Amino acid sequence: MREVRSVEGDTVDLICYREFGYTEEITEQLLALNPGLADAGPVIPVGTAIVLPAVAAAPITNTLNLWD
Repeated sequence: MREVRSVEGDTVDLICYREFGYTEEITEQLLALNPGLADAGPVIPVGTAIVLPAVAAAPITNTLNLWD
């Protein structure tokens, strides 16, 4: 696990997306690792230390365009 510091305007979802590329199921893990973080409100105070869960990056999915 590693730690990051919040910057102005950060939310839990924004941090998850910036660090992992997705938010599904990660936000819950992040909140579980950081007791009291949700009590800070939707926008996290600047400079708050946040422990990140140890998870894999977003899986790459292949898509098919009908016009290709």
